Amino acid sequence: MANEILTIIGMGQGISLAVAKRFAKEGFTVAMVSRTEEKLEYNQTELKKLGYDAHYFVADACSEESLKSAMSEIKSNLGDTNVLLYNAANGVAAFPSQISFDDLVNDFKVNVAGALIATQQVLPAMDAEKKGTILYTSGGLSIRPYKDYASLAIGKAGIRSLAHTFAQELKSEGIHVATVTVREFVRSYHEKYNPTSIAEEFWKLHIQPKGKFKTEVIY
Repeated sequence: MANEILTIIGMGQGISLAVAKRFAKEGFTVAMVSRTEEKLEYNQTELKKLGYDAHYFVADACSEESLKSAMSEIKSNLGDTNVLLYNAANGVAAFPSQISFDDLVNDFKVNVAGALIATQQVLPAMDAEKKGTILYTSGGLSIRPYKDYASLAIGKAGIRSLAHTFAQELKSEGIHVATVTVREFVRSYHEKYNPTSIAEEFWKLHIQPKGKFKTEVIY
């Protein structure tokens, strides 16, 4: 039997890599998506050192066409995605009075619209099987917006809302949609807010049985 597929959009060396390791430990094949090939190569090497099966696909979460193309490649090369993690984020450092129209729209594409597109690509297969897990990373800015990062705060509020609305729509279909809302900055040395601990929260959401799906962990 083929391994289940974990697809990560916005692959990096923090939460994404920790989630990849946690799921790969359970036998998942990891499909990584990012716009920077050098980072993808590094993460693939790190996972393969541990004996994990990892593949990468270059795409820009800001581009609908690019993201759809990558998701199609994953399906063609590896199979249907069983678990999707959307961890891409972008935000200019600026007060709301200073943000340009283009910057806000481009950030929103990465922070929210990309999550919508990626989710829509995996839904047909999940719906056919009446199972699947879709996970998003939200943040404390969605609860406590901060003027210096207004664009990112809007994005985090948006993806949190997207998680809740998708969860309402898909719960009866057996598809688990949830977000881990990380309230503090992630630091490798922190006892609680480190990537490994946060990855465990994503894993706990994934293994929740039908009828007990939780939509959000405020961590």
